Amino acid sequence: MKILYAIQGTGNGHVSRAREIIPHLEKYGELDLLLSGTQADVGLSQPLRWKLHGFSFVFGKGGGVDYLKTWRTMDLKQFRKDVKMLPLEAYDIIINDFEPLTAWACKLRKIPCIGLSHQASFLSKATPRPARRLPHYAESLFKYYAPVSAAIGFHFQQYDDFIYTPVIRREIRALLPENKGHYTVYLPAHDDKLMVNILKQVPAVEWQVFSKHSKESFRRENVLVQPVSNELFNQSLASCEGLLTAGGFESPAEALFLGKKIFSIPMMGQWEQQCNAEALRRMGVPVVKKIGKDFVTILKDWVENGPVIRVNFPDHTEAVIERLFRTHSFSWRKKS
Repeated sequence: MKILYAIQGTGNGHVSRAREIIPHLEKYGELDLLLSGTQADVGLSQPLRWKLHGFSFVFGKGGGVDYLKTWRTMDLKQFRKDVKMLPLEAYDIIINDFEPLTAWACKLRKIPCIGLSHQASFLSKATPRPARRLPHYAESLFKYYAPVSAAIGFHFQQYDDFIYTPVIRREIRALLPENKGHYTVYLPAHDDKLMVNILKQVPAVEWQVFSKHSKESFRRENVLVQPVSNELFNQSLASCEGLLTAGGFESPAEALFLGKKIFSIPMMGQWEQQCNAEALRRMGVPVVKKIGKDFVTILKDWVENGPVIRVNFPDHTEAVIERLFRTHSFSWRKKS
């Protein structure tokens, strides 16, 4: 069986999850990998068949997406070329982690495409959304950014029968969590200087900030800022008291698994992050929409009184992949 696994390269979560899923897919046949996007800080150890430009959201410094830079990185002409170029008819099964090139190529050629992603969980109306609804186009991204014919999703809780709890990386499961008293910070859409000035106002603890904007490490009083590093981040997360983060999925999931406190500031104008933050809020995690005048007071209260949310995230990756191959028929390709 020939398998194509297409992975979104915006952020680190898709690639991190793929590293766990790939060994299980390889048990079922000959596997090719496709990665599109430009914003991941971690890579795959396995060779890629295709590394394509695709579409990526570019993180800004004001708490949201930098839409101007995002628009400038888009290359619609190249996108169309890549959609036409992909030899999808050669594959018996195409699995997609919110990757738009492969998804649209499948849709246009009427080839089945199986979604295996966190975003697939939003195809269920039971998955949490904030009470304040955004315009229709924001919700439409879940359906039309990378359209699929069937889906298996991942989320903090099992909101529907096709949704599973998060895939936790083996390297995270192998960690021995402890509490050295510091706090880990990952807010990729916030300016480093802004965060340093705010965190310095909570001097009782050390803050370890992982930055997408700084290429060198530096310290300002009780705040350490360093470039994103998978190994250093894992070490910091395993030994921290809590995680101050945006509204992503993988980092909060790993922090929950390790028994850490979480404080979420979802990216402004990013509907998926706001939905994730709403799910966290319903679980008891403190959430604020933006950094306002009273943020330092709220942050101090979280440091002193923030709750630890207990979860159960079993290692079910093998079972998920087994279900994928058992449930969906891939005999669509005409045999000569």
